[in-house]
Amino acid sequence: MRSLNSILELSVEELDGLIATAKDIIAHPEAYQDKCAHKKLATLFFEPSTRTRLSFEAAMLELGGSVIGFSEASSSSASKGESVADTAKILSCYADIIAMRHPKEGAPFVASLAASIPVINAGDGGHNHPTQTLADLLTISREMGRLDNLTIGLCGDLKYGRTVHSLIEAMSRYSGIRFILISPAELKIPGFIRYNVLERKHIPYTEVSSLDEAMPQLDVLYMTRIQRERFDDPWEYERLKDSYVLDTEKMKLAKERMCVLHPLPRVNEISVKVDDDPRAAYFRQALNGKYMRMALILKLLEEAKQNPAKQPLEVEGLEYDRVCRNPKCITQTEQELPQLFRCTDKAADIHRCIYCEQRA
Repeated sequence: MRSLNSILELSVEELDGLIATAKDIIAHPEAYQDKCAHKKLATLFFEPSTRTRLSFEAAMLELGGSVIGFSEASSSSASKGESVADTAKILSCYADIIAMRHPKEGAPFVASLAASIPVINAGDGGHNHPTQTLADLLTISREMGRLDNLTIGLCGDLKYGRTVHSLIEAMSRYSGIRFILISPAELKIPGFIRYNVLERKHIPYTEVSSLDEAMPQLDVLYMTRIQRERFDDPWEYERLKDSYVLDTEKMKLAKERMCVLHPLPRVNEISVKVDDDPRAAYFRQALNGKYMRMALILKLLEEAKQNPAKQPLEVEGLEYDRVCRNPKCITQTEQELPQLFRCTDKAADIHRCIYCEQRA
């Protein structure tokens, strides 16, 4: 049995297999309507969500299963101080699979270590969002007809945008991928993506501050909102929130064959006038998310059926003599968790927290 915390836990072959299953679900929905009969999905959402939570619930219901859970932390025993690990153990008694969103980075990973059923990371702080990336991959595949030889522009909040981090990790494994990273200096991609993915794998990328400059080069434009909830300083959010707005004039600069994605919700970073452009794929992207979550639920439940033993934490090479300073790490609020670090670059003496991947 395994869980899904990061998109990197799925091989390229597995990603392609999930896309193929999703496309088959689209073509033959009747063949899947009872695949999860008598199975229960627990949705543990410790922070607000519309698309992700409801698409998980719709996915399970359309597979013939049922759903239990909560949509905010105040509705759970977390408000009484219950740990993530204990919550996961309890829900393992009632459900067959868990989808968890949490504001603390690494929380779904902690849950996966404690649970006796598969756990799917539905977003953890500014860290990862693998199922959104599955939706993104299916959308790019359906819109562009391929997942290789693409120039992908990522625009907006690249520092806190977990969807951006997961998409870079996934697309970096396909050939001929180039990234153009469009952001203000304050919201550039974090080190664990820059060094662990782009530079280590020699993925070509450029960083620019102008969306107009990047538009003519792009096959895919991935817009993101500046996320108020990720900022500790309200003034910094107000200063940066309107950094980029995609409108019909900018769309005139784009290729005739390209697609615009957005994980949603949008605020004002995409004009509603762009919605009528056939290259605007973000609402189709939301629908694709349901199909990919259906495919993932089927895959993880089948794996758990074939091998119910929980994957143990690989502790070889981990170090215990450091402290994570990331205020958003789950270890900051659940202090009984052991501080664990993995060396990712011995020559440079770089060690990263196994929960949030921030450098020690």
